[in-house]
Amino acid sequence: MGTDETPGGDSRSRELPAEVHGVPTGPGDGASPEQDEQHERHDEPQDGQASLSGRQRLAEGLWPPRVTRPQLIVALLLFVLGLGLAIQVRSNNDSSALRGARQEDLVRILDELDDRTQRLEGEKQRLEDQRTGLENSSDQAEEARKQTAEKERQLGILAGTVAAQGPGITLTIDDKKGSVEADMLLDAIQELRAAGAEAIQINDVRVVANTYLSDTDSGGVRVDGRKVGKPYRFKVIGKPQDLEPALNIPGGVVQTLEKEQATVTVTRAEKIVVDALRPAKRPDYARSSSQ
Repeated sequence: MGTDETPGGDSRSRELPAEVHGVPTGPGDGASPEQDEQHERHDEPQDGQASLSGRQRLAEGLWPPRVTRPQLIVALLLFVLGLGLAIQVRSNNDSSALRGARQEDLVRILDELDDRTQRLEGEKQRLEDQRTGLENSSDQAEEARKQTAEKERQLGILAGTVAAQGPGITLTIDDKKGSVEADMLLDAIQELRAAGAEAIQINDVRVVANTYLSDTDSGGVRVDGRKVGKPYRFKVIGKPQDLEPALNIPGGVVQTLEKEQATVTVTRAEKIVVDALRPAKRPDYARSSSQ
C-alpha cells in the first residue's frame, strides 16, 4: 500500500502534500464556529480610525502652508505678467482713436501740436518783451500808452468791434441735403479757435466769444439769433498752415460734414478780410475796479 506500479515497471511512492500553513480557512473547512467569528471580526475594517486618520493627513498637508522658493518666483512672474498685460490693454484703449490713422495724418497732428506749442511760446516771449520795454523805457508813460493802444486794437478784433485782415482760409460748406446742424458748425468754430484763429466770420455775422448757434424749424442755422443762408462761408484769419490741417484731421470737421453728404471746400489765402462788426456795448453794471 502507498505504492503504484506503472506499465513500465517503475514504481514511485505517491505522497500527500504537506499542509500549507498560513492559508485561511473558511466556514465548513474544518474550523470551529468560534474561529470563524474571530476571523470575521479581524477582517472587518475599522472605519472610524481610518476616516480620522485621512482627515488628519489632509489637514497636516494643507496647514500650515509650505511655500517653496520656486513657487514664490513663479507667483511673482505671474503678477508681473498680469500687470504688463493690464498696462498694454489700457494703452491700446487710449490710442484707439488714432489707431486707424494714416502715417501722414499722424505727422500732421504732431506738426499741429508743435505749432500750438510755438504759438504759446511766442505769446509768452511777447509779453516778456512788453514787460522789459516798460521797465527799461526812459518815458514809461508814453510806452504804456503805446502798449495800451495796441492792446485796445487787439481786443477790438477779438470783440468784433473793428475790422481785421490778414492771412487765413475760407471754409465753404454746401449743405444741399439740409443735414448740417448747429452743433456741427460749432465744432468747426471750436476747432478753428484751437488751431489759432484770431478772427472768424460766418456769412455776415462776426463770431466772438459769446456767439451761440441754434437750429431753426425750417432746417437752417441761426448765429446769434440771425439766420444764415446756405452755403455757409467761414472767413478765418490765422496761420493757414495750422488752420487747414486742423479741419482735415481723421474724424475731424471735414470728415464729419462729408458723412452728412455736405460738400466742404477749404481754400488758403494771403489776405482775408473780416469786416462784419459787432456794436460795442457799454456794460450796465460792471465798472473798472481802478476807478
